[in-house]
Amino acid sequence: MSETILSAEPAIRLSIFLGVLAVMALWEVAAPRRRRDIPRVIRWTNNLGLVVLDTVILRLTFPIVAVGLAVMAESNGWGLFNNIDVPVWVAIVVSMLLLDLAIYLQHVMLHAIPALWRLHRMHHADLDFDATTGLRFHPIEILISMGIKLAVVAALGPPGIAVLLFEVLLNATAMFNHANIALPRPVDRVLRLFVVTPDMHRVHHSVDPRETNSNYGFNLPWWDRLLGTYIAQPAKGHEGMEIGIEQFRMRRDLWLDRMLLQPLRGPASGHALDPQNTKKEPAE
Repeated sequence: MSETILSAEPAIRLSIFLGVLAVMALWEVAAPRRRRDIPRVIRWTNNLGLVVLDTVILRLTFPIVAVGLAVMAESNGWGLFNNIDVPVWVAIVVSMLLLDLAIYLQHVMLHAIPALWRLHRMHHADLDFDATTGLRFHPIEILISMGIKLAVVAALGPPGIAVLLFEVLLNATAMFNHANIALPRPVDRVLRLFVVTPDMHRVHHSVDPRETNSNYGFNLPWWDRLLGTYIAQPAKGHEGMEIGIEQFRMRRDLWLDRMLLQPLRGPASGHALDPQNTKKEPAE
């Protein structure tokens, strides 16, 4: 079973990735939430080019990825769930929840530590917001993220199928919650109780630092609500809000070469602990 999961992983992930991306792209054309300001050809060619580069670097750097490590851990008795007696379905569900929490905490860390924010802000510097924004991450951030994920998998010892399901869901929901699609308000209100919706995550891509440093969830919306990082709506509304960060506002900044050099450019302002983000509340 484990070997079957491992051998099928690349085909499963690629087919679902392409399928979800195609559905989101068509949905964005049929029912866009916001007017597009930047030509799709500029953003999509560079964002998807970055995906290819990230994938190549990741595969060359890590001889084993998360699903493979889970299978190895199961064979060698590593990690929590390989040393306690619980039903498989419990191990799968709890593993997926804990992996999602780890991704949330990692995301908070990327916003809080200036050196990591320099890497992560490239994701926020996109001047439009659509499904490809959910794939736009600096290669060094991808490597750090994989290292953290491998450490969590080694400690948990989750079933291989749990890691595969988590990886597929995380990738699919990242494209969904970054998509420029219009959901009816009542549908969004109910859906965001169970999954991060585009309207919920779009707040996170506001140019306003208070909103940038909120709504960290990629998949499950519960961590933001439980840990006090949830903002329901942007102050200027979804049509009026400005996407991106203050530092990088030129179309030239959307090209792949500029994206890769962004961590070296300018100050690391706008991170979650930046004193400039704190506004004094008026005295009562």
